[in-house]
Amino acid sequence: MDKPGEGRVTNNPEYRPRRSCLYMPGANSRAIDKASSLDTDVVILDLEDAVSPELKESARDAVCVAVSEKRFGSREVVIRINSLDTPWGRSDLKRAVQAGPDILLAPKVSTAADAEQLNAAIDAIDASARISLWVMIETPLAVLNIAEIAAAAKHTRLAGFVLGTNDLVKDMRSHMTPDRASFQTALQLSVTAARAYGLVAIDGVFNDISDAKGLESECSQGRNLGFDGKTLIHPSQLEICNRVFSPTADEIAQARDVILAFEDEANAGKGVIKVNGKMTELLHLEEAKRLINIVEAIGGVAN
Repeated sequence: MDKPGEGRVTNNPEYRPRRSCLYMPGANSRAIDKASSLDTDVVILDLEDAVSPELKESARDAVCVAVSEKRFGSREVVIRINSLDTPWGRSDLKRAVQAGPDILLAPKVSTAADAEQLNAAIDAIDASARISLWVMIETPLAVLNIAEIAAAAKHTRLAGFVLGTNDLVKDMRSHMTPDRASFQTALQLSVTAARAYGLVAIDGVFNDISDAKGLESECSQGRNLGFDGKTLIHPSQLEICNRVFSPTADEIAQARDVILAFEDEANAGKGVIKVNGKMTELLHLEEAKRLINIVEAIGGVAN
């Protein structure tokens, strides 16, 4: 296995691994420094929920310096700003754009107009900035408007959804059960909208740091639903998340066999063939190639 942060870069964002997306509190300098040595695909430097009001400005300074100094190696770097309607949001946005992370993550986005406003605000600071926009899906209104929000990707920097399940629990007055039954609609709609418009879809956090079995179960559920990865709140959750969201050895072997089978001259021009006893179409070939590209991007690590 490659050292943390090495061997996991791809020039094609579609294949970039985002199995693990670790929140790091912007007010904690030790956590920021530690992020550069952790085996996380994505570092989310948080200026919002993890930072108390009296520390907002100093956290902003620390995060933006760390990002501008490129301390995080090949990891994808995200800054989560405060909402634009807070006292800190506009300054967060300006400083973050100047620092140059890969992605800006915006909370409390409930409509397509919210995403468009964020995009316009980024362009007003630096229209040439090579920064993508991810948005938190964490309000009931966002779930109701999910298709319209996703469609904004056609004319904005919008590139991904991150589920804010804790906020949804609060606003929906529901309960978070192990099967997340009350959130299946929100989860499925978010993934469906993301896939319809070519967006990244990242699952919400798992709160019980001590419950490894529960985390593994929820990671498996998220992967089965189609999420690209999961947000995490503690480094101890990384190994399980990376393992579950990585292709298995059997999946890799089947994908390679599918690719080889379609390359066989005997199958030239065929739209449907049998591979290892399974009916296999061209759509399976496309998915096999995608899986292998992801495996190569994460250094060939399989479970």
